Amino acid sequence: MNLSKIEKQLNRIENILTEQMDKPLSFQEACIYLNVSKSYLYKCTCRNLIPYYKPGGKKIFFSKKDLDKWIFRNRIRSEAELDEEVNKRIYKINI
Repeated sequence: MNLSKIEKQLNRIENILTEQMDKPLSFQEACIYLNVSKSYLYKCTCRNLIPYYKPGGKKIFFSKKDLDKWIFRNRIRSEAELDEEVNKRIYKINI
């Protein structure tokens, strides 16, 4: 198999995965995906804390991609990562 065919197949697979990944989720599906209660998700949407779509003005839908970004927005670094940062800063000061 030549490189061009492999590249085309990889692009096709990537497109399929992207389409599946960003399938719209209903309110209930978003609750299940995020593992949160309906009331919590409702509060988040009312306060505009979480991105959502309201195409018809009533039903709310969510993008998996947006939900993933929302989930991973406030990463807490591990103790090892913090120690590494401190060591880098100390090394810079001592140079």
